[in-house]
Amino acid sequence: MDLHAEKILILDFGSQYTQLIARRVRELGVYCEIHRPDLPSEDIRRFAPRGIILSGGPASVEAPDSPRCDPFVFEAGVPVLGICYGLQLTAKLLGGRIDRTAHREFGNAEVEVISARGPFSEFRPGDRVQVWMSHGDRVEALPPGFEAIGRSGNSPFAAAAHESKPFYGFQFHPEVVHTPQGKAMLRAFLFNDCKVSGSWTMKGFIDEAVATIRKQVGEHGRVICALSGGVDSSVAALLLHRAIGPRLQCIFVDNGVLRQGERAQVEALFVDRFHVPLKTVDARARFLEKLAGVTDPEKKRKIIGREFIAVFEESSRDIQDAEFLAQGTLYPDVIESVSYKGPSVTIKSHHNVGGLPEQMKLKLVEPLRELFKDEVRALGRELGLPEEMVSRQPFPGPGLAIRVLGEVTEARLELVRRADAIVQEEIRAAGLYKELWQAFAVLLPVQSVGVMGDERTYESTCVLRAVTSVDGMTADWARLPYPVLERISTRITNEVRGINRVVYDVSSKPPATIEWE
Repeated sequence: MDLHAEKILILDFGSQYTQLIARRVRELGVYCEIHRPDLPSEDIRRFAPRGIILSGGPASVEAPDSPRCDPFVFEAGVPVLGICYGLQLTAKLLGGRIDRTAHREFGNAEVEVISARGPFSEFRPGDRVQVWMSHGDRVEALPPGFEAIGRSGNSPFAAAAHESKPFYGFQFHPEVVHTPQGKAMLRAFLFNDCKVSGSWTMKGFIDEAVATIRKQVGEHGRVICALSGGVDSSVAALLLHRAIGPRLQCIFVDNGVLRQGERAQVEALFVDRFHVPLKTVDARARFLEKLAGVTDPEKKRKIIGREFIAVFEESSRDIQDAEFLAQGTLYPDVIESVSYKGPSVTIKSHHNVGGLPEQMKLKLVEPLRELFKDEVRALGRELGLPEEMVSRQPFPGPGLAIRVLGEVTEARLELVRRADAIVQEEIRAAGLYKELWQAFAVLLPVQSVGVMGDERTYESTCVLRAVTSVDGMTADWARLPYPVLERISTRITNEVRGINRVVYDVSSKPPATIEWE
């Protein structure tokens, strides 16, 4: 079966939750794509969606410069679901009225189901469901042919449906976790109205991706892949290896700012277990020489990025007949100019191998460009990647260089490397690893007086950082159990000679960032 045969089109009006809508749809086994709000009718026809979802957005539909969709959306003959701004826009375009007076509503609310239709088909009239509201305007009068199917204390038209056409609207956000039954609503819309079968799976994706890679690369093409040991590049490498076998050449650069045992782990996994062609480049001394005396974090990042490109390019010269460069680019990285104002996502400078394609004159292979992070993890499991790799917490591109505040030296790197290894061991032992977005150690350029045995010490300070998050955009400091904090602190001060003080960071993002540099 063609996994892309049943597609849902999501038009993005600038909501912070638009990608979350897409992830929820994908989780239900349905392929979807996010596109700009004013996508022309000819592009909608070409996309051939089974259904269309209009996202929320920060604008008021009454504002003169507010975004609009092509009226063809309501003439395409497919079900339409408007969410928040999407409902208001539906009402505005089809003849309803919008109220801009003081009816703003943010946070939890309760919606009473009036009619068990469309997205509410899994409920009964009279049911009360918890939802998440986030809107300034509200619909004052529905367009002709529409009726309320749900109401709240503040929104008489909290949910609406057309009497005969599969057009629906929610004033609330079904895609967020604060609407506990929101997924059931989306499922009813997708499977009952859009008539999809839920065939989008990572198991099926493998077969399609392998065929696509073989077609792009050809029978004799060779691909170079920068392997970092992270989830994205690891999954991309395994997928490519399944498609073209020994015509893939992975390059792993040891830049000297990796975690403890990382190089050995990558080599054991990819060479010994999966038999992937791998070239390891030991560039530790070269990177540390370039970082000597540098304390500014942005300069550290630029040096590491620039040096990586140089090392990678040099290492690739003796790979004969290489025509393609593989990157672990994900779907959020390639959504361009689809929101109301500007791109929805800006690619971080250290995320991909910036500059390589242009400098090396290689064609790009991006086998993961359709996938979200959670889908990449699921794909990794299908490909046989061990769980400790699949569920690995994010690790910054500049590595430990930005977790050593101040000058980066081998001695200081070794301190944070050993401290971080203890953090990872204890977090895993406590069963907390998967609950946390990140947990790691940071070495401060600060020394303090301590007492060990009968001796006075004057040694470094280590920060323990642990946060919870959904996507890294915002984060809250983790309330780790005191016994876990005690074990980590005791082990670091006992086992890492050179650190005599451990402190815990209780800052959230914002105002702080997750990493210290």
